[in-house]
Amino acid sequence: MTAFIEATSPHVMNTYGRVPIALSHGQGCHVWDVNEKLYLDALAGIAVNTLGHNHPKLVSALQDQLTRLIHTSNYYHVPHQEALAAKLVELTGMSNAFFCNSGLEANEAALKIARKYGHDKGIERAEVVVYEKAFHGRSIATLSATGNPKIQAGFAPLVEGFVRVPKDDIEALKQATDGNPNITAVFLETIQGEGGLHPMRLEYLQQVRQLCDERGWLLMIDEVQTGVGRTGKWFAHQWAGIVPDVMTLAKGLGSGVPVGAVVAGPKAAQVLQPGNHGSTFGGNPLAMRAGLETLRIIEEDDLLKNATQVGAYLQESLQQALGHVEGVNDVRGMGLMIGIELAKPCGALVGVAADSGLLISVTADSVIRLVPPLILTEGEADLIVALLTPLVKAFLAA
Repeated sequence: MTAFIEATSPHVMNTYGRVPIALSHGQGCHVWDVNEKLYLDALAGIAVNTLGHNHPKLVSALQDQLTRLIHTSNYYHVPHQEALAAKLVELTGMSNAFFCNSGLEANEAALKIARKYGHDKGIERAEVVVYEKAFHGRSIATLSATGNPKIQAGFAPLVEGFVRVPKDDIEALKQATDGNPNITAVFLETIQGEGGLHPMRLEYLQQVRQLCDERGWLLMIDEVQTGVGRTGKWFAHQWAGIVPDVMTLAKGLGSGVPVGAVVAGPKAAQVLQPGNHGSTFGGNPLAMRAGLETLRIIEEDDLLKNATQVGAYLQESLQQALGHVEGVNDVRGMGLMIGIELAKPCGALVGVAADSGLLISVTADSVIRLVPPLILTEGEADLIVALLTPLVKAFLAA
């Protein structure tokens, strides 16, 4: 027998509570660890592996790009940048895009846009409305915009300039901002992913859009986790029939290759000028090719429809299997972004599920998060339910 390989990283900084497995390779919605154990991947690298693993169309495109150019720097025009920006403009109805490497960087850029937008209007101390239970990243600025005291602990002093409100309460938003001339933007997630998979009501999103128009604010939407087809539309805000002034993307945009983007509408498109912002790696040819091919394959393979149909099937199957179980508070989500809220903290289920061959995560302490690749089939959805249901029941009964 082949000797068991222990998963350990003694020379890597201890910043993650890791499951003791090391993954080796994948195919579709499945991955294998270094000991050849098979797992069904219902996490997709935390909503990153849009096309699953080893997708033949993506792999061949990236292999081709590797023989051409990987990186050039932004001293020069990058043709794939323009192509990807044009595609995002087409899909959003917005104006232009800036490229970076991650959701954190995209959100940091959005906050800079909000501040400079205010400065350009003569507002010296620009302020941005953010939300309770929000998550926008772990830099000092995005951490300050985040609504999670546990994540913020140990990093004071935080950045000032944020006004925090509860979700889905337009009157609370109005009361928190009435008489404040410094507000320049409202920054929100259509579905609070790290906050427990809580969707904002579509009517509320429409109300915020209207309020921003009335008061001359930017509506900035963080679609880092919800964008690129995750909910069954290209971007989750499209379910509400609105268009933001600023939208941030990352995660699924490159199907695993690090890509972040800020897409801007007319009010924000010209705020940043040369010298105001930049990125060394952002928008390099390899990342842009990954973004272009991801969007092309989503269209070609009709994965928005698949996310809608298989997501609804998975959610309904989970509801039937677990909705009546004592200790299961809710099964909710949109498309292939589903949360199962339990009545008690359930972080231990991540390791238990991995032992059973299923990769999941837990967010907000008590919400099982399922964000599988958009190529998931109904058969694989059945397997997720079959693997997860007895684990949840046993955990709640313990």
